[in-house]
Amino acid sequence: MKRMLRHPDVVLFLALQSVIWLVFLALDLRHGETTLLKYASIVLCLLFALAECARGGDPLVGAALFFTLGADTFLLLLDRSYATGIALFCVVQALYLIRLYGATGGHTLWPLRLLLLLAAPLLLRALNLLNGVNLLALFYFLNFFCNVALSFRLKSPAMRLFSAGLALFLCCDLCVGAFNQPDLIPAVLREPVRVGMWLFYLPAQVLIVLSAHPVWKECDLS
Repeated sequence: MKRMLRHPDVVLFLALQSVIWLVFLALDLRHGETTLLKYASIVLCLLFALAECARGGDPLVGAALFFTLGADTFLLLLDRSYATGIALFCVVQALYLIRLYGATGGHTLWPLRLLLLLAAPLLLRALNLLNGVNLLALFYFLNFFCNVALSFRLKSPAMRLFSAGLALFLCCDLCVGAFNQPDLIPAVLREPVRVGMWLFYLPAQVLIVLSAHPVWKECDLS
């Protein structure tokens, strides 16, 4: 990580994202308007990821950030077509699974994925939440959960950064799920999960983007 911080582009990226993160968190605590600021932070992640790709970074992360921005366009900026946004996030997790497949030597945790996906409709029915959007959201979440579990096998510094980013991303989605199903959580947690969504989300995306930086290839060669 120290070697990465020698790169001016990384320092500038982290500085900009840190300022944006602190500003929208302060606004969130006051129930201020933050949509455009949050969306701009993901645009910045995508631009940085594309710049990484141009310099030899991991193209899978660049592609995933493209679909991430697409999902946030529907779920955050437009605040509609939620099924489309969730479907785009499914593509994101599929791309991350491809990255994990290569990094772990071909592991996918497919038996766990299959078991959880078969149980998903039964769980939603038990909670009286079974509908198309919720089923798609649970399909996404369960595959995401398995990706996070699989990422814990990763050993290289770049992939540990990736794993940490995925774990924070999962924390964000847990907050999103709790916020959208308030009957499932105590009222006292309503406000923390509202703020927690983006408290975790932007740092997650930043770590995932930095895990694809070409500096890691330099480390492998040194």
